[in-house]
Amino acid sequence: MRIAIACDHAAVQLKDELREWLKGEGHEVRDLGTHDDASVDYPDYGRRLADTLAAGEAERGIALCGSGIGIMIAANRNPAVRCALVNEPLSAALARSHNDANAIAMGARLIGTEMARACVRAFLSTDFLGGRHAARVDMLKEPA
Repeated sequence: MRIAIACDHAAVQLKDELREWLKGEGHEVRDLGTHDDASVDYPDYGRRLADTLAAGEAERGIALCGSGIGIMIAANRNPAVRCALVNEPLSAALARSHNDANAIAMGARLIGTEMARACVRAFLSTDFLGGRHAARVDMLKEPA
């Protein structure tokens, strides 16, 4: 699977660990930065992730910042993105199965590497259920 991953300065270590693990699992990973702990603005990286997904350059996205909240909000400003903040595998699976999320966000200051991997594993292995959920997801595509 083609996966884009982006983070701010608070999540570089987690991003790097997830990137290498995902590559080892056979995925094509596009690292959108940042690449060191120099302070950057998370909206820029959320936008990069969103633009990459919207352009079809990746099938799924992973957004990381200190809490996961800011970068999730930034990514969701693009109508092509449905990014869910997740903290454990069930929320990641439900984001896919019920909401057809194409990205997840996690907080590097709140989640450990093993839990982050478990969330990503659930996110990547869960299919959208469609059915009654499809109409609701279609509603998300409409402006508020």
